[in-house]
Amino acid sequence: MGATARLHREAVFDTLHSGFYNEMMKDNTSAVIESLIANIEMVFAGGRDTVELAAIALFSQGHLLIVDLPGVGKTTLAKALSRSIGGTARRVQFTPDLLPSDITGVTIYRHEKDAFEFHPGPVFCNVLLADEINRATPRTQSSLLEAMEESQVSVDGATYPLEAPFMVIATQNPVEVQGTFPLPEAQLDRFLISISMGYPSREQETRIMRDRAGADPLDALAPVLTVAQALDIANRAREAHVSPAVMNYILDIVNATRRSEEILLGASPRASLALMRAAQTRALFRGREFVTPEDIKALAAPVLAHRVILRAATRLNLNNNQAVISGILSRMPVPMNA
Repeated sequence: MGATARLHREAVFDTLHSGFYNEMMKDNTSAVIESLIANIEMVFAGGRDTVELAAIALFSQGHLLIVDLPGVGKTTLAKALSRSIGGTARRVQFTPDLLPSDITGVTIYRHEKDAFEFHPGPVFCNVLLADEINRATPRTQSSLLEAMEESQVSVDGATYPLEAPFMVIATQNPVEVQGTFPLPEAQLDRFLISISMGYPSREQETRIMRDRAGADPLDALAPVLTVAQALDIANRAREAHVSPAVMNYILDIVNATRRSEEILLGASPRASLALMRAAQTRALFRGREFVTPEDIKALAAPVLAHRVILRAATRLNLNNNQAVISGILSRMPVPMNA
């Protein structure tokens, strides 16, 4: 961790607890977001684009799917994100014998109280890392559907709200298929953004080795936001103006996935809404109060690629899906007066 970056983080954290925070947030939210991204980059070497997409998913109140090889920093990203907002993180290793109650929690009868008592599962946190999510059975995978869509869990007829913000960061290995269960379309559609980081560059890997030669830098990572302030940013993102021209641009792109000869199953109406919300957050990141076609173009592939099924595909391949979405974008007229 560089001295300049550490001093910058400490200055921002001090500001959070001063009377000037609300005014700073109002006038320069993008600077606060930049501090969050810089904080995560101090321990995660996977690239700024990856960190920004994860932050966009968080502040859009969505979920992140990482289709990538083991050992490239997925857990580090999830922990750094949760710690940077002062939130809680839990990690669940998905396996074929995992039960829904292992995630959501279970109701236990307490003899001394003569009553049933609910014991919350690991889903009750701010950031849940669902590691190798496709290794669990469809029954267990489906236990996350209600949590991801409605931020609540229903157990034995009772409903329990999850703490906001709530975000699932799920991972799956694109190479191994033995002993795995493909995610159903309904679950894939609940992920706001999908990414594939790949192997780090030699420079990035050198930094990883150097930073971890001693103590894990995650142990010293301090928050630069509170959970309440993260929610405030999420609410501000929803205020970004989306013009009719930009809305039509989103609809044209999504409808094109339904008409494409390369795509068997196109994007759903949930995808249109997801692309708009992610673009609103990106606009806030750029210090704007309105969404531009450039925001849509930058996020179309990360938001739509995992939601479509190619005719020639037997399983999810993000690179191929993203290439098809990029092809649609290249043929789509961009609104000039958006």
